[in-house]
Amino acid sequence: MLTTFDIRMTSPNDEPVLNTAEAHTIEHLAATYLRNDPQWKERVVYFGPMGCRTGFYLILEGDLESKDIVGLMKDLFTFMAGFEGEVPGASPKDCGNYLDMNLPMAKFVSKRFLDNVLTDIDESRLIYPQ
Repeated sequence: MLTTFDIRMTSPNDEPVLNTAEAHTIEHLAATYLRNDPQWKERVVYFGPMGCRTGFYLILEGDLESKDIVGLMKDLFTFMAGFEGEVPGASPKDCGNYLDMNLPMAKFVSKRFLDNVLTDIDESRLIYPQ
């Protein structure tokens, strides 16, 4: 069984969407983090951007609920908000669009999501609206 999570970083049709450069950077940072997380790396199937650029999809093996990944999301967004150095995989050898990166903005939107959503998350943020 697989579970898909919507990691919605901006309010659809209400807030500006993520630009491609910061979304692309987040994709690289998250992929690196998730592939190396000792608890979750074997269960990660996919992490990638939503076409509408309001957030990301995370697909994990298992029958999971949103509450099951709160710790993982807090750790992931803390990692991205504080990341320093070269973006992993941002080279012509590893990425077909390696120049489209914006680490400062990726850090900014990751910190905003961490502070505004994840830090004091409650049940209302864990249920997909009907």
